[in-house]
Formats: sequence, C-alpha cells, structure tokens
Amino acid sequence: MKRSWTLVLTFVLSVFFAGAVFAAEGGEAGGYQIDTLQVLRSSWVIILMLVLSIVVVGVTVERFMYFQKNKLDSDKFMAKIKGYIVDKKFEEAEEFCKNTKGNVPKVILEGLENRFLPREEVSKLMEVAHMEQKINMERYLGVLGTLGNISPFIGLLGTVLGIIKAFKDLASSAGGGPEVVMVGIAEALIATAAGLAVAIPAVVMFNIYTKRVKNIAVEMEAMAKKMLVLLANYAEGSNAGRRK
Repeated sequence: MKRSWTLVLTFVLSVFFAGAVFAAEGGEAGGYQIDTLQVLRSSWVIILMLVLSIVVVGVTVERFMYFQKNKLDSDKFMAKIKGYIVDKKFEEAEEFCKNTKGNVPKVILEGLENRFLPREEVSKLMEVAHMEQKINMERYLGVLGTLGNISPFIGLLGTVLGIIKAFKDLASSAGGGPEVVMVGIAEALIATAAGLAVAIPAVVMFNIYTKRVKNIAVEMEAMAKKMLVLLANYAEGSNAGRRK
C-alpha cells in the first residue's frame, strides 16, 4: 500500500514537472525562444496556475498524511474489541478505542459509551459518528474536484486573451512580420498547458481519495453492524444479552 501511494505521488510530481518543461521549451521548435519571465509578467493566468498547482500539491500531501495517520487493520481491531466485550471488559474496550488511531474506532467508541441505551438509539448514534467521520475524510476533496474541472477552462481563457494580445501587437507593429503573432500565440498556449498540468493530477488524486473514502465508509458500516450484534449478545443494560 505504501508503495502504491509513493507511485501516485511520483506520478503527480511528474505531471507537474513535465508540464513545466513543455511550457518552458514549447517555443523552441519554431526557431525562437520564449521568454519565460516575460510570460509570467504579462499573464496573470500563469501566475494563477502556479498558485493553484501549489494548492493541489498542498491538499494532496495533507490528505495523504491524514489517511496514513488513520490507517487501520479493521479486522484485527474488531477481533480485539470482541475479546474485550465477551470478557465484559467494556472500560478496557473504550480505552483501547481512544488509544487507537483511525475512523472505525471512533464509531465503535460511540457504541461502547452508549451501550446502556436501546439498540435503535445506539444504532443512530453510531450512524451519526459514521457521518462525522465521513465528513472528516472528505475534507478538501471538493477543492481537488473543483480545480480539476475549472483549471483547463482558466488555461483556455489565458490562451484566448494571449491570442487577442498577439494580434493587437501584430496590428500595432508595422512590418513586424508573422513572427510577432507566432511568438504571442506560442506564449498564449502555455496557459492551456499550465491548465492541463494542474487539472490532470487534481482529477487523479480526487478519484483516488474518493475511492479511499468509500472503502473506509463501507468498513465503518460493517464494523458498526458487528458491534450492534456483539452488544445485543454480551452487553449490559437494555441490550443485555441473550448469552450469559
């Protein structure tokens, strides 16, 4: 799993690097050199893309650290919780949940702390905890999805504005020749390349993290149902057991 995450991050950084290289070298094929600093000074779209690329990298790293921090083997965790419950060691089970990182333990802890309530109420409280954890997991993913959708359009806007400027330069430079407009158009296309360089990794990471959230959400739901069965059979109070 750690290796796959490393490959994903490597892919994201590679896309950014490739986009920067193509943007910087794109004008050499026509026999002229694009002045990168001039492009940065004259195009607010490129500067905006640089800011958005930093946002995408920042969100990607933040979410990566969040999921790594909350990584958990749910089966081993639940097996230990079951042992505590069967032995009637509910306080130890609660303490184990509090000391275990992850989203699943927080849902299970909600059930343990409210085990004296009727089963329907325990189920609802665990469902609320499940929703809270899902909100935490989905934090900032909307930023990745939005940037993945709008970045190509922002880049296209920069290209259109750049082409308009290039034709204005051609009109104002008497006898300048087609080189004037060619350089302008080449510089304008950098905006589209920058937009794609931001959008592609943003969409890839959004899909990966969304899939991860769905998997953990299913895990939380399954563990919550197991917990309800354990409480119905071994817990004290209203859920007290059918087994003695």
